Amino acid sequence: MATFFSRALRSPNYRLFFGGQVVSLIGTWMQAVAESWLVYRLTGSAALLGLIGFCNQIPVFFLAPVGGALADRHPRRSILLATQGSAMVLAFVLAALTLSGRITVSHLFLLATLLGIVNAIDHPTRQSFVVELVEREHQMNAIALNSSIMNAARVVGPALAGLLVAAVGEGFCFLLNGLSFVAVIGGLLAMRALPPPPPRPAQSPLRHVAEGFRFVLGNSPIRASMLLLGTASLCGTPYLVLMPIFADRILGGGARALGLLMGASGIGALTSALLLARRQQLKGLLRRWIVPGSLCFGASLVAFSWSRSFPLSCALLVATGASMMMQMAATNTLIQAMSPNALRGRVMAVYAMMFMGVAPIGALAAGALAAQIGAPATLTAGGVACVLAGLTFRRRLPDLSAKARALVLGAAEASEALAQTSLRDPPPRLGPPPPAECSR
Repeated sequence: MATFFSRALRSPNYRLFFGGQVVSLIGTWMQAVAESWLVYRLTGSAALLGLIGFCNQIPVFFLAPVGGALADRHPRRSILLATQGSAMVLAFVLAALTLSGRITVSHLFLLATLLGIVNAIDHPTRQSFVVELVEREHQMNAIALNSSIMNAARVVGPALAGLLVAAVGEGFCFLLNGLSFVAVIGGLLAMRALPPPPPRPAQSPLRHVAEGFRFVLGNSPIRASMLLLGTASLCGTPYLVLMPIFADRILGGGARALGLLMGASGIGALTSALLLARRQQLKGLLRRWIVPGSLCFGASLVAFSWSRSFPLSCALLVATGASMMMQMAATNTLIQAMSPNALRGRVMAVYAMMFMGVAPIGALAAGALAAQIGAPATLTAGGVACVLAGLTFRRRLPDLSAKARALVLGAAEASEALAQTSLRDPPPRLGPPPPAECSR
């Protein structure tokens, strides 16, 4: 266990990033659970639960390409300092309104939308920044560890939120989340000897964004993996939005039950992320991780949707979280390995659109559908869609695997050429080559 943790953590900058993220992500999940419970307590509406999820994530769908372009044009640490500081301010505003008793549903929708705008810039920048902090041979380990801490936070954060909401109310969860950003901002400020910022490209910002889309659409392994992930986000991840209904109406619990259910999903996801962190090669990610993950995710959702036993529901959510993370983290790792560094921010922007951006559309549809046919039937339909998408992807595996290997080798050769060029060039010319050279 210590060996696979130590590989990426040998980098001092990655240790600072890792430590700050551990604290901050726990606060983020505390706020997410407390916010959904607050909406449910104020309204009791399944449709509004879907709408709050829509407001929180739909900006990612429209603005993530802007975030990816910024990440490939400007110093990524500076962008992250701005986004993390903005998220901290929004958390304090939400805490102040809630603790003072002045919070309304309109306030919640507005603040959720503003946070979504911040996340649209933050997510592709943070994903591409992680691989800058470690050597290339440790990048897979760093990405997997990043997924591990996110899902460790999914275990701890919801459980703490359930206890705090039941004891002192939602406002303290929002306050603690605001304070948690101090850790990640402090870690970013303490980093030293970061890679130089990317050179400003000659083409216009619009052409710069379009180049990332052309790379994704022109490479079938990346395109197919993105579409499979988008299907899971659209049809499967709305189970998180509907969780208060299952915790309260279907399983007969309350805020504490919601925290336990979310924690069970997080335990499964953490387990998969840790197993991925043990891997030292990319071979087998498509066949042994992405395909089984998509199929098991859909099947476990169908089973959970009809469970009426709280222990059984928790067990099924462990499987749901594990399979979702199998697909998501393996897709993240493989796509980053297939992408040249000069395009990575824009490629991860498309990843953010598929993983986070389409989820609010699914959340909105699931909330409206659940109000008509019920939450169990809604999740069943979503799970079946995930299974069908996984079966379709599996039929294309031989062709996709061969092309994925070629892309990985091409990205590795581009990285090696960049390293050799940087060693030969005088200091003023250090940095990656123009994006056009990397993408050819």
